[in-house]
Amino acid sequence: MAIVRENGKEQPYVPFGPFKLRIPFVHFRWEWPEAIQGALLVAVPMGAIPVLQETLGVSFEVALTMMILNGILYILHPTFGDPLFPGWITPAIPLVLGYAAGFEPGVDRIHSIIALQLSMAVVFTLMGVTGWAKKIVSKVPVSLRGGIILGAGIAAVHSVVNPNGRMKGMEITIMAGAVICYLVLFSWRFYVAKDKNTFLNQLSKFGMLPGFIVALILGPLFKELPMPQIQMGFSSLRFGELISGYTVFGAPGFPPLEYFVKAIPLVFAAYIIAFGDFVLAEVVTKDADEVRKDEIIDFNANRSNMISGFRNLIMGLFAPYAPLNGPLWAGGTIAAVERYKHGRKSMDSIFGGMGSYIIAMAIAAFFTPVISLLRPALPAGLSLTLIVQGFACAYIAMEMLKTKEERGVAGIMAIFLAFRGASWGLAVGVILHLVIGVRDMVAPKVEKEAKSA
Repeated sequence: MAIVRENGKEQPYVPFGPFKLRIPFVHFRWEWPEAIQGALLVAVPMGAIPVLQETLGVSFEVALTMMILNGILYILHPTFGDPLFPGWITPAIPLVLGYAAGFEPGVDRIHSIIALQLSMAVVFTLMGVTGWAKKIVSKVPVSLRGGIILGAGIAAVHSVVNPNGRMKGMEITIMAGAVICYLVLFSWRFYVAKDKNTFLNQLSKFGMLPGFIVALILGPLFKELPMPQIQMGFSSLRFGELISGYTVFGAPGFPPLEYFVKAIPLVFAAYIIAFGDFVLAEVVTKDADEVRKDEIIDFNANRSNMISGFRNLIMGLFAPYAPLNGPLWAGGTIAAVERYKHGRKSMDSIFGGMGSYIIAMAIAAFFTPVISLLRPALPAGLSLTLIVQGFACAYIAMEMLKTKEERGVAGIMAIFLAFRGASWGLAVGVILHLVIGVRDMVAPKVEKEAKSA
């Protein structure tokens, strides 16, 4: 039985340097509603499997092994004091795919992903230890930040809808699934309706899953996807094959320095994207903290940075993971937080909700019947993830950009970023920012000259 928290205090923990150690079932209790959601939503992390197969050329079994290891590492966040459900750096996926495509398949490409992920580990850890993240990111012009996010969105959607893109041969499946995803995640009509309808309200908590289920059903019906072949048993893990064929401890070895240099532009872009997750995480947890007076929620971006850095380090060494390791899965975190707001009787502690969600999702990945049911729809699932990400990136970027100069710079930069890669995108963005300027830089000078005239 978990230790009981005093009303109005933090959930009990063991001090551990900058971390707050909470052992599952000892410092927080099991929450069945989140556990059930986690088991059902294992389809979401399975979306990484086709990304890994495409970038690294791994088998399905090796990719599944990597996915399971990544899922197990998620528990580090609530265990060490971070009240979040972590995830990938999802908007960066199309940028990573484009970056990886610039290397030859095999050792060359494996080295590129290892170097990228280890570089991300260094950056996350450095930002966490020093607390520089906010200071550095605030120095990056809004036009460049918006351009990075908008470019990621354009690249994501283009990779699906271009004539030879991921949607080819699955048009009905993808479009139908995308409509459902957009309806559940972004529709204002749906948002209003769910407050009056219990079924829609529950449906809204499952994020992309309804769209994925529609794709899973329609794909075989329209012969765009094969029928699932349900198998029994438990997942066969291929750690030996993974270590020997795809890591620094096996045949590929440690990447030469040149790979780390080539990764720098994408590392910068990916961290700018990830920083947005820290901002969102702070808003979400602060809102929950204001609603629930019985528990103090301590979200610390520096701590979250360090845990994210450690996850990137482990994956970079033992299972190079193209989606990378970010601090937040917004869908899972928000779903748990919304139920948390209903009071202590609904969810005792936010750490119990996040921990149960993560543990159940990791356990579900070990069951072959679940994996074999979802496997045929994984290509469609990845396409839906990218299409959803494109919508989110588009509106986030547009909200950031206030002046015509910022919008113009960001728009051109985004196109270069999406179609020529991170190096071109960042170079064009910096040059345009210097040439065009921004209104808040030149306006005071113009006003001063006008007054003195």
